[in-house]
Amino acid sequence: MHLHLERDDDPQTLQFVAKMDADSERLLKTPEFEADRIAIKEMIEREDRLIATTRRGNWLFDFHRSADHPLGRWYRLPADLAPLPDAPWEPIFDLDAFCAQEDRKWLWRGAITCPWEPTRVLLCLSDGGSDPIRLLEFDCETKSIVEGGFDTPAVRSHATWLSRDEIAYFGSIDRESSTRSGWPRVGRRLKRGQSPADAPVLYAAEDSDIYGSCSIFDPQLADLAAEGEARPIRIFSAGHEIGSASHFIEDRDGSLRQIDLPDDIEFGFNHSHLVWLAKTDERIPAGSLALQPLPREPGTAGADARRILFSPNERQSVSQFLLMREWCVFIVSDNMRSHLFVLDLTKADAEIREITLPEDVQTVSAAPLYSDLHLGDDTLQVYGAGFLQPPSSYRLDLSDRGAPLELKHIASSPTYFDNEGMTSILLEAVSEDGTRVPYHIVLPKTWTKGELPVLMYGYGGFDIALGPYYSGVIGRWLEQGNAYVMAYIRGGGEFGPNWHRTAKGHGRHKAFADFAAVARDLVARGYTKPARIAGNGGSNGGLLTGVMTTRYPRDFGAIWCEVPVLDMTRFHVFPAGKAWIDEYGDPDNPADLEYLQSYSPLHNVKPASEAPYPSIYIESSSNDDRVHPSHARRFAAQLEALGHHPLFHEFGSGGHGGDGASTERATRTALGYSFLRETIVKGKSF
Repeated sequence: MHLHLERDDDPQTLQFVAKMDADSERLLKTPEFEADRIAIKEMIEREDRLIATTRRGNWLFDFHRSADHPLGRWYRLPADLAPLPDAPWEPIFDLDAFCAQEDRKWLWRGAITCPWEPTRVLLCLSDGGSDPIRLLEFDCETKSIVEGGFDTPAVRSHATWLSRDEIAYFGSIDRESSTRSGWPRVGRRLKRGQSPADAPVLYAAEDSDIYGSCSIFDPQLADLAAEGEARPIRIFSAGHEIGSASHFIEDRDGSLRQIDLPDDIEFGFNHSHLVWLAKTDERIPAGSLALQPLPREPGTAGADARRILFSPNERQSVSQFLLMREWCVFIVSDNMRSHLFVLDLTKADAEIREITLPEDVQTVSAAPLYSDLHLGDDTLQVYGAGFLQPPSSYRLDLSDRGAPLELKHIASSPTYFDNEGMTSILLEAVSEDGTRVPYHIVLPKTWTKGELPVLMYGYGGFDIALGPYYSGVIGRWLEQGNAYVMAYIRGGGEFGPNWHRTAKGHGRHKAFADFAAVARDLVARGYTKPARIAGNGGSNGGLLTGVMTTRYPRDFGAIWCEVPVLDMTRFHVFPAGKAWIDEYGDPDNPADLEYLQSYSPLHNVKPASEAPYPSIYIESSSNDDRVHPSHARRFAAQLEALGHHPLFHEFGSGGHGGDGASTERATRTALGYSFLRETIVKGKSF
């Protein structure tokens, strides 16, 4: 079915993409589009913004795009100054200038700190927004790329510093170094100037795994070593499926010993403890968070010294956890409201303390101030926001045990829209099997009952949790008299592992039914009507919106389908798709294939004469190497072949996340919002 569209360089593919792109631009590049594009670009480039800093040595760091530097620059600021927009930030790496010099587009993906020399880093640069990453050594003191330093090829990769002069490099440099899904399998001990292919193997996961990785903590370097703990802690991980892995600790003789933990967990460690979140009931109830001593030596205490930090009730889940040097921090979502807890690891049976949060905060996240656990202290940065609350940053000085455990406000974001009169409400719909499905609706200041244009977003897969967040783009939509809905459907991680597991494999239809139930609930409550509802989602959410098109067309007036998975019989023929078999099922298994075909959007398109579909806009990226753009191409082609009129746009770069320079990002978003305006606001059909 349109298989030639899987070949990126096929003349028919190029002709199809060019024609469809031209058609969508002709219809969507309206005067309102241009106004949106300019406004969104200005939001991305604003200077008076909330700055989320990281500390290395005596400096704070921030990366930011601006009108003059649309790809962005990396800045530093003396650490004794407040990280405010008007502080004397000094640019140290100009990505625009670097790309111009190389005549190639690299996009920022952060920096990996060398613990032995904290202002020496590996810059992580994405090739045009795609998954391949180039690691480039940079000196933050001299503000220059290190001559003769690390400079790895742009492949799927990650790294950990082993010493000042070596890294544990995991890179998919060839098939032998990659897993079946194309992610790094083999870790190498790489020295400066050495080709990755020539570096000795440090660790290798199995080809049947999803990835291999290495994490290191050196208690002596961190000045946390007890007597007899001079050697670094090295833990190697083999990811069997997304969310499932085995972990191995290196013993004194260099051998690896598997840590006695379930595979289906999330996991973290420091020099003394490990903490893990259970995803099944194998040892403790699913969704529970456990803390226990790190088994540095064979036979040391483990499960018998385990402490359960949290066990969920209905509508509760652990949304984040981390071990700092001497503290455990975790955040609990309780019916979509965040609660922050801390535990002092230096005291036996210490009390778990809840940190009071500002009342208007819906969602909270936390991160250490220092970029590496070996460095500095346990200062915690906390960020709070909501749909209508601009984000604010706070500090929690956990290292100062004489200070009260309370948040210190650092800065707040300026408002990106006027929220006066707007409201955010948590409601519930009832799915077809009786399950109550929560969703947030954010209402504009004024609206007409039964006629409210609603942008409805969902994901519902891979245990990924959605939550309230502040967005100037959504705010602009709200200011224009429209509503925004976020649906917390099954398949996601909003309410713990079982909320996800219920919609895995042959339960996937439950996620689709949940999303449709929310759309119907909006109508039943009198907010709107189906013609005014636009379903939106990307990646797995693109699958969700594809199914809404073919299975629930009467519940929506428009569908905005981004970087979608749409052929459920061939997703696994592309390397990255092999990692999704655990989530969706195996198309090579007849029983799974039958179920996958029952909802696969590409295989369930009906002729327009039999089933009128809502207007649909499908977007993808030519260099998306996670979900191949042929999913979007072939779905659009099949819709067109059967008499429908899809809009389609394939952007030349941006990868799976739609990244790029500020103008490119703004254009991409504005085209989507133009589609919404033309359809569910103005009532046009495409």
